[in-house]
Amino acid sequence: MKISAAIHSMRLRTLPLSLAGVVLGIFLACANHSVEPLVIIFILLTTVCLQILSNLSNELGDYLSGTDGGQREGPLYSLAEGNISVQQFKTLITVFVFLCFFFGSAMIIDAFGSLFCAKGLVLAALGACAVWAAMHYTLGKRPYGYRGLGDISVFIFFGLVSVMGGYFVAAGTFDTWTVLLPAVCIGCFSVGVLNTNNIRDMESDAETRVTIPLKIGERNAKIYQTVLIVGGWVCMGAFTLLTYSSPWNLLYLLTLPLYIAHVMGVWRHHGSALDKYLPLLVISSFVFSILAGVGYLW
Repeated sequence: MKISAAIHSMRLRTLPLSLAGVVLGIFLACANHSVEPLVIIFILLTTVCLQILSNLSNELGDYLSGTDGGQREGPLYSLAEGNISVQQFKTLITVFVFLCFFFGSAMIIDAFGSLFCAKGLVLAALGACAVWAAMHYTLGKRPYGYRGLGDISVFIFFGLVSVMGGYFVAAGTFDTWTVLLPAVCIGCFSVGVLNTNNIRDMESDAETRVTIPLKIGERNAKIYQTVLIVGGWVCMGAFTLLTYSSPWNLLYLLTLPLYIAHVMGVWRHHGSALDKYLPLLVISSFVFSILAGVGYLW
């Protein structure tokens, strides 16, 4: 197995988006509770392994179904380029399934003292669902990512589970439902990343899968993108109004120009020209989460 090919397929550039939600959840927990550093480390490691598992599974699913071919608007990956075998790829996926369960179990034990307490069992079940969702986006007999259900999954796992789960594990309790608002915010931004990707790939996706842009058309998909971004900001604004304690709480407003640039770019461009607006939204969301979280530590 070529190490460089394996690392390429891990798509490490996607990690900031997967970390955005848990980072915000952890910061908000730290603002209200004393949080053990080791718990934070295990939360981050579990999140990273889940994201890499998702990326690997998506590539294998796309390759086996024939959707990851030369007509693709986005970049090709290691399987399509022939730099790694399918069997080696399956072995790599198995390794990350193990790492997800290992770090996830360590996270639960360190946070709650046992895997078999009520909170531990709930988190273990949620973790198992996350692993299943990561693997079956494009893998399996009926991958939900090919049936237009990716938006719902991303909203739940990158938004609700990520922020609220990060808060719950870090704090050891869940003492405020206002965290739902930033969770919805990050969920909207994360779906926005997927939607931008799907708008870009409309032509190549038309014969192989169902996506929201293919269902509603490019113009409506761009309206949908605008609603997602604006909706995310409205939710975070509502959270700030409900919990305002210091001007530092508004620190995340510094990222607003980045989001404006993203929305304008999505409206002005088509196809592969949208490529640069994907990392822009990913990095914007990550910086937004850090600034929003740090703003509540003062």
